[in-house]
This record gives sequence, C-alpha cells and structure tokens, in this order.
Amino acid sequence: MIRKDPLQEYRDKRDFSQTPEPPANGLSCHGEEIPGGQAMFVMHKHRSRSLHYDLRLEADCILKSWAIPKGPSTDPREKRLAVPTEDHPFAYLNFEGVIPKGEYGAGVVIVWDLGTYQNATVKNGVLVPIRRAIENGHLSFILHGRKLKGGFALTRTGSGNNVRWLLVKKNDSEASANRRLLEEEPNSVLSGQSLDEVAGAAQ
Repeated sequence: MIRKDPLQEYRDKRDFSQTPEPPANGLSCHGEEIPGGQAMFVMHKHRSRSLHYDLRLEADCILKSWAIPKGPSTDPREKRLAVPTEDHPFAYLNFEGVIPKGEYGAGVVIVWDLGTYQNATVKNGVLVPIRRAIENGHLSFILHGRKLKGGFALTRTGSGNNVRWLLVKKNDSEASANRRLLEEEPNSVLSGQSLDEVAGAAQ
C-alpha cells in the first residue's frame, strides 16, 4: 500500500510563485535527534480573516498543525478550541511574512513562540509515539519555548461532523490563572516585530 503524501494538501492549496511560504519538496527536518527525545514546535500568530494562533508540532519531519482561534492560555481551567489544519513542511518552522491577497491564508504571520517539546503521552506505563497519540485523539506534551513552558494536552472530542480538539494547560509550576501572555508578549521571538511591523516592512 502506497502511503499518502502528508504534504500534498499543503501544496495543493498554494501557488508558490505568489506566496513566500516555503515549498514542500519532500520530507526534511533537523536531521539529528534532539537530546532527551525532544522535537521542535512553533506557535505562529496569524492575522488573516481573523486573528488566530497556529500550533505546529514536529512529527516524522513534518509539522502537525492546529489553529487556535483564541490562542493558548496558561490557565488550566480554560479549554481552548483547536482546529486541525493541513500538515506543514518542517521549513515552515521559521516562516514569517505576508501571504498575498488571493492566496490561501492571506495575511500576516509571525513566529510568536518557538522551541522544543517533549512527548509525555503515556498509556499503561508506556510512552505512546506522538503520531499514534494524535491518531488516538489524545496527546500530552511539555513545551520548552521562549514563552510557552510546561505541560499541555490536546484532546479530540465529539464524533462525525462534530469532531473538535481542545488545548488545555496542565496544572504544573508553569500554570498561571492571572497571566495574560498574549497581551504581555505580542511580538515575534525571531524578529522582535509586531504583526503591523512585519506587514509594513513587506510593502
């Protein structure tokens, strides 16, 4: 059985002669395993038709992706809707810029947070591979970002056309019910720029 190309949907939605987004020419990633069984993650801040955040977790040299309409929260009591989107190439990890009008996802993108993550999904005392955890509908992970730190969980709920995922902060030492991280640290961790500054530089 021929395995479906995980990046075909990403390519089909984009005209790379128009968008500055990285093309998906095969699977590639950092090439060397990060010590401690960790992989890379990015949280993009994306202003398109509406402002939202995109969580992307490295798994088998691609980025599994979810759109978080309200962004992440450090409060364990808050459940944030997470909408699965198409897989992205690993090169998207550092992408920020302006996607032109008329293109899929048109708008401004910045790297709001970036770092490594550690899979913490355990069943019957055994670590579940991250791809299988996603397929099973529940994954726990520890983020080591510049802004986001500590444990989080993504859980699939519902069935049929009512399937959705929820992103929740674990109740650990990095949890805070009072912190407003999105407002306190709005800019890119790569360029230090805001969405407006990145948009202005592209004009």
